[in-house]
Amino acid sequence: MKKHNAHSENEADLNNKIIAITMRIQKEFPELSGYLNEMPITIPIENNPEITTEILNNYYESLFKFLTSYRLEMAEKEALKKQNL
Repeated sequence: MKKHNAHSENEADLNNKIIAITMRIQKEFPELSGYLNEMPITIPIENNPEITTEILNNYYESLFKFLTSYRLEMAEKEALKKQNL
């Protein structure tokens, strides 16, 4: 799995990556769309939270891990189905 480097990316790059992965989730796995708004990082505990590149990177990483975990889980379920045929 590729490790993402927060230090080499600026806010615009991270925002673009977040938009791209969010759109991918919505397009390829619409059943997950409801979970996007429930992710803890999207629910700030402050009224006016400061959004830093570190926060954006953490959010992107959480989306990436969420998608990767789901895809692995689906692949495992598909493999089990094939074994049971």
